[in-house]
Amino acid sequence: MSDVLKEKSVRREKKTSKAPSEGSHGIKVKDIAGKTKDSLSNVSCIDDHHDENTRMVVTVENTYQLGPHKRFPAHAALEILKDVLPNYLQEEKYEVEWSRQMTKTICEVIRARVKELMIRRYKLVVLVHIGQLAGQSMQISSRCLWDASYDTFASWSFKNTSLYSVATVFAVYYE
Repeated sequence: MSDVLKEKSVRREKKTSKAPSEGSHGIKVKDIAGKTKDSLSNVSCIDDHHDENTRMVVTVENTYQLGPHKRFPAHAALEILKDVLPNYLQEEKYEVEWSRQMTKTICEVIRARVKELMIRRYKLVVLVHIGQLAGQSMQISSRCLWDASYDTFASWSFKNTSLYSVATVFAVYYE
């Protein structure tokens, strides 16, 4: 019985013991009681094991292009917003769970339609807010680092008898 307990304690000690790091060089330190103990530190290492599922890093040469060849057409994005919001929300009644899913759906549709414009080197951010129309007011604002000569946005609001919606597309030039 005592052999089993000894083996367990040895295994536990092996699991919890810490090896001195290369930087400590086995330095002895005195603690408060005057006993010497090894200076220990934890060292983490990264295994160079590569998975088949990891993505290959694509290196792209610099183009030294500081401005877009074609400016983002905010008016076309506005027309997309004017088309999508009424098509999805015209006859709908406000429900909490439905609006949560519908904001995701509308964002995906708007993003796909704006990407069809094939304007290169612009990052798109699409925001859609849906709320219950109950006589309240709401103010939406946003802030970001902005270059007014290249970056732009389009925003459109829609309301019916039970809900309101505000959709915004930000197009930020990516150098």
